[in-house]
Amino acid sequence: MSAKTTVVTDELDRYLHTMFTAEDEIMQKVLENAERKGLPKIHISGNQARFMQFLLKAMNAKYVLEIGSLAGYSAISMARALPENGKLVAVELNPEYAQIIKENAEIAGVSSKIEVICDDGRNFVENCKFDYELDFVFVDADKPGYYIYLNKLTSFIRKGGIFAADNAFAFGYVLDSAPERDPNEVKSIKNFNEKFLSNENYFVTLVPIGDGLIMGIKK
Repeated sequence: MSAKTTVVTDELDRYLHTMFTAEDEIMQKVLENAERKGLPKIHISGNQARFMQFLLKAMNAKYVLEIGSLAGYSAISMARALPENGKLVAVELNPEYAQIIKENAEIAGVSSKIEVICDDGRNFVENCKFDYELDFVFVDADKPGYYIYLNKLTSFIRKGGIFAADNAFAFGYVLDSAPERDPNEVKSIKNFNEKFLSNENYFVTLVPIGDGLIMGIKK
């Protein structure tokens, strides 16, 4: 056992990506389709996708919401971990990207589980209604909006459900007083981490996977 986190070297990272990944031939086709359409190569890692699948299966999740889906890599990965009658709502601002998510869902054979909504994330959470409780919410959208999403969606998450947000390490700059990346974005992530940790509605932790995945279980 160790009191400190083992540093993930390039070799260990390759081991993770080789042994513990959600990326298979189907997900590779999803990535290839997105690349053909000219989308940026931005998505969670295969091992982060597998970790999220693990969580969904462990909690018997049925209803998932994602804010910020791009080409649908994370949405499709999560949908594949849901039961046949499960549902994932993917909210994506860009109409072109939203259409590609639908195409990729078809490629992956999970189109019956995924509902794609083309809308601004903030506008969506201001007006959304659900006739079911959410098991899992994953946010990977505009960083200044993270706390807005948390506040607006908490009432829809079941007790024991999870709210998770990506990029908790702020692309590696969360501890940097003068980050090379957009300072306002980094500041927003740092503030969100602190506020989420102190939110009395959740038990919160930060998993050092990918660029950091902060998540809280609703009490």
